[in-house]
Amino acid sequence: MNTNNFALRHIGPRPEDQTEMLRYIGAKSMDALIEQAIPDNIKLKNELDLEAPMSEQEYLVHMNELSKKNKVYKTFIGLGYHPSILPAVIQRNILENPGWYTAYTPYQAEIAQGRLEALLNFQTMVTDLTGMEIANASLLDESTAAAEAMTLLFAVRDRDQKKNNINKFFVSDQILPQTLSLLQTRAVPIGIELVIGNESDFNHTSDFFGAIVQYPGKHGQISDIKTFISKANDNNIKVAVAADILSLIKLEAPGKFGADVVVGTTQRFGIPMGYGGPHAAYFATKDMYKRELPGRIIGVTKDLNGNRALRMALQTREQHIKRDKATSNICTAQVLLAVMAGMYAVYHGPKGLTFIANHVHNLTATLSDAISKLGLEQLNQSYFDTLLVKANAKAIKPIAERNKVNFYYPSEDTISISINEITSLSDINLIVSIFAEAQGTTASTITKIVEANSIPESLQRKSGFLSLPIFNQYHSETELMRYIKRLERKDLSLNHSMISLGSCTMKLNAAAEMLPLSMFKWGNIHPFVPLNQAKGYQLVLKKLEEQLNEITGFAGTSLQPNSGAQGEYAGLMVIRAYHLSRGDAHRNICIIPSSAHGTNPASAVMAGMKVIVTKSSENGNIDVEDVREKAELHKDNLAALMVTYPSTHGVYESAIKEITQIIHDNGGQVYMDGANMNAQVGLTNPGNIGADVCHLNLHKTFAIPHGGGGPGVGPICVAKQLVPFLPGNSIIETGGSQAITAISAAPFGSALACLISYGYIKMLGSKGLKQSTEVAILNANYIKERLNGYYNTLYTGERGRAAHEMIIDCRPFKEQGIEVVDIAKRLMDYGFHAPTVSFPVAGTMMIEPTESESKEEMDRFCDAMISIKEEIDTLDKNELNNVLKNAPHTLDMITSDEWYFPYSREKAAFPLAFVRDNKFWPTVRRVDEAYGDRNLICTCAPIEDYMEV
Repeated sequence: MNTNNFALRHIGPRPEDQTEMLRYIGAKSMDALIEQAIPDNIKLKNELDLEAPMSEQEYLVHMNELSKKNKVYKTFIGLGYHPSILPAVIQRNILENPGWYTAYTPYQAEIAQGRLEALLNFQTMVTDLTGMEIANASLLDESTAAAEAMTLLFAVRDRDQKKNNINKFFVSDQILPQTLSLLQTRAVPIGIELVIGNESDFNHTSDFFGAIVQYPGKHGQISDIKTFISKANDNNIKVAVAADILSLIKLEAPGKFGADVVVGTTQRFGIPMGYGGPHAAYFATKDMYKRELPGRIIGVTKDLNGNRALRMALQTREQHIKRDKATSNICTAQVLLAVMAGMYAVYHGPKGLTFIANHVHNLTATLSDAISKLGLEQLNQSYFDTLLVKANAKAIKPIAERNKVNFYYPSEDTISISINEITSLSDINLIVSIFAEAQGTTASTITKIVEANSIPESLQRKSGFLSLPIFNQYHSETELMRYIKRLERKDLSLNHSMISLGSCTMKLNAAAEMLPLSMFKWGNIHPFVPLNQAKGYQLVLKKLEEQLNEITGFAGTSLQPNSGAQGEYAGLMVIRAYHLSRGDAHRNICIIPSSAHGTNPASAVMAGMKVIVTKSSENGNIDVEDVREKAELHKDNLAALMVTYPSTHGVYESAIKEITQIIHDNGGQVYMDGANMNAQVGLTNPGNIGADVCHLNLHKTFAIPHGGGGPGVGPICVAKQLVPFLPGNSIIETGGSQAITAISAAPFGSALACLISYGYIKMLGSKGLKQSTEVAILNANYIKERLNGYYNTLYTGERGRAAHEMIIDCRPFKEQGIEVVDIAKRLMDYGFHAPTVSFPVAGTMMIEPTESESKEEMDRFCDAMISIKEEIDTLDKNELNNVLKNAPHTLDMITSDEWYFPYSREKAAFPLAFVRDNKFWPTVRRVDEAYGDRNLICTCAPIEDYMEV
């Protein structure tokens, strides 16, 4: 065995296992299987043109060398990104721990109670600091959170405002520049008119439905949001506040002043800047808007025994239900980062956070005092951590950069300086010396930090925060380490067993791919530093774009979208810009098959398009004639087709080229959803199929960990004619020559996470990537054949083969009183996370093993599924006290003195011999979803609040 071959480590089945599996499914060879699975007319004729693969050791040396090309200066740029201190106990036990980073979104609550508790801590932290009633489990970044706030306020306009088409939204000119760009992107397609101005001059008139202000402003000035919000409330104008979370330790919570929404980022709560992300944004609002709250919410409910349990709440907001009626396409969160930020608050507690905030503020006051003594004017009358100095930027910038210091230069005669958690008194002296040199003088050394309060009395924080025990008992490293471990033990992740979720591609996240994330020179780069300070990043990101171009068959890539849904939106906005450039503003019809992901129609509506749904045929394929009929009917206004390939039903449709040609013949562009790209890489590609743009889920196909529900990265790859419209950034030049405004806050999205996918491609190379796709297809077909006779596969290709995933039909078991959810819960007793339940077809399971699962693990999974089918066969529909309806079985149940069930404890907990070797215990019984939604509690409230009245 070649121990330097990364593909051998990434791909689960050994070569001899693959031979045996091919024999079992009746395929003569891997080539024969691929020929049976994939239509010949879409196959690639040549191998991917990628560099030779590196070994893990070669890759780590390579990344270390590249990191040296990044220059880590002392950075005081601010603008929503700040150097921060990631406590080592959080870095080692969460960020670098596969028990946390390989977990899936907590749809199966009974085996995700640890992650859910960590997210509940995050939500509680956010509601406490913002003074709002409800918060979600995080969003993608501050700017997209602000855009979501705007669309929420637009959606909740009162009846008269909607009737009179009140569509003006006021934006403070002190908003972060990247946020303004995002608001512009989101506003135009849905008919919102932005009015930008100074909030002190704003005339609160009835033709505005909402407003957003920055607190403190982009250059540090703290405006009187209390008065602004009061006047807005008096005039039926709803207000969103974008607030710096650390400043809220010193500043009164916007919720206390009547704000409707508060958004921001938790990056400075211990999360590395990482050249722009990933970071967890926060979104908090009033309880009355909970049904419109975007993203995911963690709520409290009870289990079958009446014990407290957690789960994701208000699932009716999900896009697969609302589809084109959804007001947001957000279907994810930045879970791993939210967990880390929440743990930062748990670790420091209110006293620790107050110490940090006071330290930052006092250093800022010390700097302000010193700059004034140099005879320079500091323009902010009130501030928390950022000063605006009137000085010659042209003279100061080269001196600062010679001293390896970054400031922000808003104009030729102003300099903005943001102090942060890692700033020391010696840093303040360095800053002062830079200004003194520019003045032609020498500053005296500062030896004492000034203790001051430069916040207006009316805006100073008087309300308490983080008073609950969770934030006041884990302040030693020992205690926090044990608390994190207690939570981790409640969660089933990839380090325990296979997670065979269809459409979600839970593949190996190799340790070598993850290690660079902890390297100092990758984590500590601000996204707005000059490009010559980020040469390492620029080389990696440019190479990753080239790799993705080659893999997709396209001409250009933007890494900016930082989720799959955001990639959908970005792709459609690029198509929209293309049509506008050709004078085809009327092209606004988007055709979407009925089997599409629920985010597809939501994204189309957000991009200003009208959705037309096409039918599926009986075999699950797109109905080609229905597509043709609707494309021809709407040919004068056709903008796009959104299509997933292989199909959402796990089949390579042979008519795909005919479908894309129909769209092109009728003036539209083809958007391909990249959710199933794991079945294409090296064998076919979107460009070959006839698409014009696709998004890629780097957290699926390209090995970025799911992290319990995020981070994700969703770059878009586009054909030549769409390259000019790739998204730009308001501060760092990027994108095409006719770039659309920003899709996310940072110019290159979640750049730190992109290192993982770069490594995945770099170590696999063209041969390893192709082999990974082939084995993913082999694994799916192996499971299909092993379950044959026990479960019916709902859809297959024309030659009877599945793609990289397959759907099994669980609806016949209703005759025994068993629903698909019962099978999902029973699988937990066998130590497995359920496959995707009831998507895309109700009453089914979609199974995707990925290439990184071994034959032994797949056999254990299949044995579990067959055992469950045999259990179902013994059941009486009228007897509900059975092993499936009671699943999952907890340790408390098994060790209780009382046992009321007509089957043994052994059958309940240890149904097959292999379970004994690696038993995973669900910590709660089946959760009561409906009770939790009726009694919505989304914070770590006192136990009395959970009691039913």
